[in-house]
Amino acid sequence: MLIKSADDQSRRLQLLEALRSSPRLDRWQKGRLDEYLQRKKTGLQGERDAAHFIDTHLRDGENHAVLHDFRFEIDGFVAQIDHLIIGRGFHFYLLESKNFGGNLHINDVGEFTAEYGRERFGISSPLEQSRRHEAMFVRLLDELGISGRFTRRPTVFHAVLLHPRAVITRPAAETFDTSMIIKADQFDTWRQKKVDSLGVATVLWMAANVASVDTIAEWGRTIAARHKPEDALALPDWLKPQRENAPSPAPVRLEVRVPTPKSSAAVASNLVAPNPTVKPVAHAEPRKLICATCGEKISFPEGKFCWNNDKRFGGMQYCREHQKAF
Repeated sequence: MLIKSADDQSRRLQLLEALRSSPRLDRWQKGRLDEYLQRKKTGLQGERDAAHFIDTHLRDGENHAVLHDFRFEIDGFVAQIDHLIIGRGFHFYLLESKNFGGNLHINDVGEFTAEYGRERFGISSPLEQSRRHEAMFVRLLDELGISGRFTRRPTVFHAVLLHPRAVITRPAAETFDTSMIIKADQFDTWRQKKVDSLGVATVLWMAANVASVDTIAEWGRTIAARHKPEDALALPDWLKPQRENAPSPAPVRLEVRVPTPKSSAAVASNLVAPNPTVKPVAHAEPRKLICATCGEKISFPEGKFCWNNDKRFGGMQYCREHQKAF
């Protein structure tokens, strides 16, 4: 039975689209916004596709309650479970949808890498993310007073659902188990095999905790009542518009001083006299790998970032620490 569908994200997408033409965002912000918006759309499409495959098998059944896009807060932390399925044996499926735009590689220690053409990027493990959600979800069940007939500790299964056309490169099963990394259209087959593979003791324990159809429906409604949707108008800090005509910090003019040969007068007064042969160092010149604020050498990537954002940095270059001033 379907308890909760995914939240409508159209309002947030409209806001992000409108911000693309805002004159109060600089080029760096607009570039990052385009990437963020594309990932957002891709992720939402992946969640819709996965929800379709789940609902096809479970939305009209009586043995499972289904919640999509469940976001909750507990103990000051926020968790968002893409798909939550409640079973009558006091067991739960926590499912993460990932719609990668490229191929997925998993190595023998469980590290995930996404491949886009010739480029490869390390990504956080969606499986570990789901396991972190489990700890918070169990605390939520305790707070809501939801428990089995003989236990307060539920049986929890995890799976990561990928696009049906995804290409997955896996390590050997004996090295790292990736059986819970599946394509979304295989979910129901995977679920049935998962139940079939459970040991006798686990099956009997789940059978002893079997709840009625009305009970799991009530659990689903109680859990759904704790859903806290994301604020559609909230913006990440990097996307907040900059103040118009905000003054840039003036470069600091540095003067290099070196000690003169020791003399009784200098020692007595504890002074460091300037070397007349060393000229004062002015602020950094354009296209030089010198920070215009502190005068220290900077790396080429730091300089390149500033050169690619001339409007933001006024044609000068700064170290990573002083880039924050802009």
